[in-house]
Amino acid sequence: MATVVDCPTCGTKVEWNEKNKFRPFCSERCKQIDLGAWAEEKYTIPAVNLPLEGEDDKPLQ
Repeated sequence: MATVVDCPTCGTKVEWNEKNKFRPFCSERCKQIDLGAWAEEKYTIPAVNLPLEGEDDKPLQ
């Protein structure tokens, strides 16, 4: 039985196999939309409580 995943761009069900050259995407269009989002920095990883410049030199209390 083939593994089925959702296309990250449009949500269409996609078989994860070697016949699908765009996997995990359903098409070249969805692949390009995702690439464009990365290029425009729409995807980010949030940082929590990063030390300010020079703050990492302070001793812990």
